[in-house]
Amino acid sequence: SMAAMHTMDFLLSNYGTDSKATQLLDKQTFYIIPRISPDGAETYLSTPYELRSVNRPYKPKEGGIAAQDIDQDGVIRMMRIKSPFGAWKTDPENPGSVLPREPDDTEGTYYNIFSEGTAQNCDALHAEEGKALWGLDFNRNYPFGWCPDPRQGGAGPYPLSNAENKAVVDFVLNHANIAAVATNHTSGGMILYPPGTRKSSTAAKTDIQNFKTIGQMAKETMGYDPISIFDTFIEDQVNYDSGAFDDWCYEGQGIPANTLELWDLDNRAGVPVDWNNVHSETLKEQIVRFNACMNWVKKNAPQDFLDWKPFNHPVFGDVEIGGFNSKFTVQNPPTSYLQQEVEKTTAFMVRYAGALPNLKILKVKTVKEAEGIWKITASVGNVGFLPTWLCEQARTIKNSKPVNVSIDTAQANIISGTKQQDIGDLSGYSQCNTGVYYYGNIATHPGEPCCKDVSWVIHADDGDSVEICAASDKGGKVSAAVVLHSDILNA
Repeated sequence: SMAAMHTMDFLLSNYGTDSKATQLLDKQTFYIIPRISPDGAETYLSTPYELRSVNRPYKPKEGGIAAQDIDQDGVIRMMRIKSPFGAWKTDPENPGSVLPREPDDTEGTYYNIFSEGTAQNCDALHAEEGKALWGLDFNRNYPFGWCPDPRQGGAGPYPLSNAENKAVVDFVLNHANIAAVATNHTSGGMILYPPGTRKSSTAAKTDIQNFKTIGQMAKETMGYDPISIFDTFIEDQVNYDSGAFDDWCYEGQGIPANTLELWDLDNRAGVPVDWNNVHSETLKEQIVRFNACMNWVKKNAPQDFLDWKPFNHPVFGDVEIGGFNSKFTVQNPPTSYLQQEVEKTTAFMVRYAGALPNLKILKVKTVKEAEGIWKITASVGNVGFLPTWLCEQARTIKNSKPVNVSIDTAQANIISGTKQQDIGDLSGYSQCNTGVYYYGNIATHPGEPCCKDVSWVIHADDGDSVEICAASDKGGKVSAAVVLHSDILNA
């Protein structure tokens, strides 16, 4: 929410003084949704409870430990319970942490660790983590790739069963000018790009290359790596999570979409995640990572960490409660780090907006063929990075629209050519077929045109005016007015 609001604040506060903000708002439209789930966000931020999306019960199931702030310190932390079946033991060199129990550990004190909470039909020997009351997951409820429970928990009874999801989809469908999407998530510090339901090698090469190029721009700006959702981020490539917003945008609408996973505690703690190997980390490697993050929080956000403290649980008896305030250390930045996180997010959003298609009328040539007869030729080009069709997926699903060029001849009659002409697509410089070749030469080879000429022959008098307009759903709208003079051949 704060990242979205910061982007809005930057653009509006700097309009007229900052050249980039002014240029973008003069040329483009920004749609910013601070909270897709206002009710869920408010519950998350103003109560001890955590949730994935919204505070509506979904397939509730009693039993186990229900997360609750039983010590009433405003945070639901970890709770460790002594058990002969426990998988953990205290770390003598790091009292705030634990170690995995070794295979030959038979004598000692061992623990199982759960969420702090109340017991529902269980005791210390049979304790287990309970099912979350609020289990809906908005990012499994979009139409593309939707699968029901139990394939992916929280997907809802059918696609767009959540009013919030449907509102977002309806908005996108009703705004054909949307040319790119960035959706802010937490956490992990990465820029995710589609596809999320198939290998990137099955998608168009130019689409993946553009995702990578924009991702590298994000890395330069934010310090976060671009990550392929399916190839790298998803662990289970058979029963993978799907029904996500970025996939629906890209696969279903042909709109490039990136998910920004903001805030990266691991990197701050000096244990950056290798997303190519993270899924194979051992339990011991994971606890090393946990300890590094714990020590960073103790040093940099001590108010958000509690060492284990005894607590008399009404069911389990003597337990210990402690650990992170994960909402503001793991999932989100501590308050003192929030500003730098949202500032670099806005910096990327501004650069991302600059990558969109950008129509221009580069030249209008007027030639007097005979008395009262004029030939007008307009050169219309896309000087943006992305093509006017945005990505090959849009062409595959036949969701791209041609560029339309029109002439307004209020004082003249058209002899040849039509008032409106579709000139097809205009490439962007991302499609430029160029590179550094053998022996170090740089060469550009022909590709799809970035610029096309449109001509009309009209009947008009000296001093009459015409207006040329070029428009594209994704590339914007631009116009040029021309006054006809016999002594001017190029206007």
